[in-house]
Amino acid sequence: MRFPGLLLAAAVGAGILAGCATHRPPTRTEIRRQSGTLTNLVLTDAWKAAVVSTNAIQDNWLATFGDDQLAALVAEAMTNSPDLRVAATRVEQAWQCVRLANAALRPTVSLFGTGGFNMGGGDVSSALQGVSLGASWEPDLWGRMRYGRNAAQATHASMQADYEFSRQSLAATIAKSWFTASETWLQLQIAEDMVQAAQQLVTLAATRHRVGPGSEQEAALARATLAANQDTARQVRFAHEQTLRALELLLGRYPAAELQARRDLPSLPGPIPAGLPLEMLERRPDLIAAERRVAAAFHRVGEAKAAQLPRLVLNANVAAIDSAILQLKEDFENPTGGAGARLMAPLYQGGALKMQVEIRTLEQRQAVAEYARIALRALGDVENTLAAARTLGERRPFLDQALAENQRALDLAQTRHRVGQADSRSVQQQQLSLDAARLALLRVQSEQLAQRVDLHLSLGGSFAAPATPPPGAGMK
Repeated sequence: MRFPGLLLAAAVGAGILAGCATHRPPTRTEIRRQSGTLTNLVLTDAWKAAVVSTNAIQDNWLATFGDDQLAALVAEAMTNSPDLRVAATRVEQAWQCVRLANAALRPTVSLFGTGGFNMGGGDVSSALQGVSLGASWEPDLWGRMRYGRNAAQATHASMQADYEFSRQSLAATIAKSWFTASETWLQLQIAEDMVQAAQQLVTLAATRHRVGPGSEQEAALARATLAANQDTARQVRFAHEQTLRALELLLGRYPAAELQARRDLPSLPGPIPAGLPLEMLERRPDLIAAERRVAAAFHRVGEAKAAQLPRLVLNANVAAIDSAILQLKEDFENPTGGAGARLMAPLYQGGALKMQVEIRTLEQRQAVAEYARIALRALGDVENTLAAARTLGERRPFLDQALAENQRALDLAQTRHRVGQADSRSVQQQQLSLDAARLALLRVQSEQLAQRVDLHLSLGGSFAAPATPPPGAGMK
């Protein structure tokens, strides 16, 4: 009969012609509108916390510090960091999920064989020998499987963006830790100078007390100052070693505090272009990842809706069966092939399918709200970093002046001591004041460098040229 063949042809035609196109996920503008929180924000104006250039956001910011050793450390971390390997593995897993979703759209082919022999009597089917080749395919009539594939692709894209943000965050952390290591090393040198000055004050106070002009109170105060400075030096040394250990862990090394820090701080690079808030929203990897998660949730809603509709599965098989017993029947016709279709329509499942749509819809709303939360946090990151950088820049001239005046006072104290108008105590006390001014200026210099790194990161600027993605990245 030709009826099965006609049925199969009609079913295939229906699957090809009746397949519904999937809808596109919301755009960035639509996501911002759906979030509600971002609709009232003006994102086309300059930043408020400081006057900055609105030119394109700068990439390759690591090179602006002019530190080849820092660049080498970042490259080492990119190779050895366990955190990055974890992130890269997640990207690869997401890509395999894309491949799995694509596989569901293709036919499946199975081979089945059987064989044996009959020793007489009993079950004659044990003598059957043959092989069967079967194929099955479900036309994606309503886009259920394509929505699933699109959701997997969007999830993969979000994982890629998360991976890139992890790389940028790691580079920023390495840079700030490197600057902190230099700062603590310089602090240690100043702290040791202060200990030496305090020790000389103790000696002078003891001498003055012994010969008469001094007092026990003066000597006790000198010893207390020495003890306080010795304690500060120990704390700074410990902080320096802890910074080195943290940096070595980021590099994938054993935390032995053996890395040698730079002996000075690099100069603060010149002003950087900060772009506009809208540009930042479109290039920060964590925001791109959040946007792709909205797209994935959108496709999951479409997949859940399509699951409520009927499904059509087409089957075909070819078989060759041999049996000596069966061959005794002259009127037996051995089947060699067949085709058919199976229609499955969900009628009642206790409301499970409807609830699944509701759950996926709520997940989409959550993804939109999460995008708004991350966007607001990103805007706050930039404004706070700009404000901190502005304040540090305003403090810097005062600290420079304080250092210069303390150095001038030390020079005058040393001159008075040489001509006999003052004793050594005034010189050592002024040396302590100068060292305190050096520490304050050093702290601001290090904070300025850290804030510059934070600003690059919060704006979405890359620390280097676009990275080579992990396996599976960008594949379609």
